[in-house]
Amino acid sequence: MQQRVVIRGMTRDEVCARIQPFNTIRGEVMHQHLNDALATLDASRRALRQAMAEIPARSRTERPGPDRWSPVEIVEHLSLVETRFATIVGGKIADALNAGLGPEGESRTPLPEKIQSMLADRTGKRTAPEAAIPSGAMSEAAAWAAADQARAGFRAAVLSADGLALSGVIHEHPFFGPLNVYQWVELIAAHEMRHVAQVREAASQYDISNQTAARGV
Repeated sequence: MQQRVVIRGMTRDEVCARIQPFNTIRGEVMHQHLNDALATLDASRRALRQAMAEIPARSRTERPGPDRWSPVEIVEHLSLVETRFATIVGGKIADALNAGLGPEGESRTPLPEKIQSMLADRTGKRTAPEAAIPSGAMSEAAAWAAADQARAGFRAAVLSADGLALSGVIHEHPFFGPLNVYQWVELIAAHEMRHVAQVREAASQYDISNQTAARGV
């Protein structure tokens, strides 16, 4: 028999029954705040797959420059980052659940535009932490499998508190400062979109190289 979680005198089912609005997506009953935040993740992953699909398969493991990651290495990097964030954010959510996290009652504050703009700006090069640097040894299939597994783990961690007060579950990013869970979700999506732009840059470099080779230059 499945154990029922009691939150401040109510079962989780009773809490969820009192929370509106809900949406049903892919069989998941989801609070609107979480629905909106996770939609950004779905959009960024679609954009990443589309950007990769526009690059010939043989070129996806090639680095467009001596200090640039290949598209497959970018996917591997994203898997490493999201796995790490899933552990951190998931731990914060678990602590909040154990402390009796109540139902969501606050409005959702999106990720600040300043942070979104900083992530979208690729004019300044950033150095990834060592733990997030891709090995370069993964095949494309393995990199996608790792990225999909990381995404599934992150979604599961966030959905474990669906309908509860995730606006009050805060973890401080070392660069961007304190963010609640919804903002962390959007941050991961914005980070992925930053690398979608990087994949597109690589695609343009491959096009230039191919055109140069075709001209015999």
